[in-house]
Amino acid sequence: MNYLAHLLLSGPDPDWQLGGLLGDFVKGPLKGERPQAIEDGMRLHRRIDLLSDRHPAYLEALHRLGPQWRRLGGIALDIWFDHLLAKQWQNWHPQSLETFTRNCWSNFHKRRQWIPDNAQAFIQRAEQFKLLPGYREVDVIQRTLERVGMRLRRPQPLADILPLLLADNEALEQDFQRVFTDLSQQAELFRQQTFRQ
Repeated sequence: MNYLAHLLLSGPDPDWQLGGLLGDFVKGPLKGERPQAIEDGMRLHRRIDLLSDRHPAYLEALHRLGPQWRRLGGIALDIWFDHLLAKQWQNWHPQSLETFTRNCWSNFHKRRQWIPDNAQAFIQRAEQFKLLPGYREVDVIQRTLERVGMRLRRPQPLADILPLLLADNEALEQDFQRVFTDLSQQAELFRQQTFRQ
């Protein structure tokens, strides 16, 4: 899953949401260097990534992309699933996508001391360019794929996968529904179990 999915799956708590975002920027063991709720959100992020990478519908979608995308298809698929989530946002959250992301950025500014520089740079760019609501648009997804492809250790033309994603979109929408429904249930369960501990 990508940024938007992780923010939503983190639930309504701003600390958990920040942890959900930071899971993409902070690697290695969690040692209590941040508030418990932020690190719980990071643990949930890691759990979601593990579950989604093993989900049958996710694996089917990857398989359909073909063997030439075996190594990088998952990166593109995560971004495409954020596109599908943004397009169907009203099915998953009562607030508008613009309001939801604006609230996230505002809450994160208040927690700036816990955010590493690389995540700060992303938040600033995402807020300035309204990146996550922009995920509804295919041209924004294309630019995102291009940028991500150039940031890989060995730069790759990741946006070349876009015609495959578009051609397979109907099946991918069904895959996304299956994956995200299951992840939503698992995320809720994880949060409930954590609160009970």
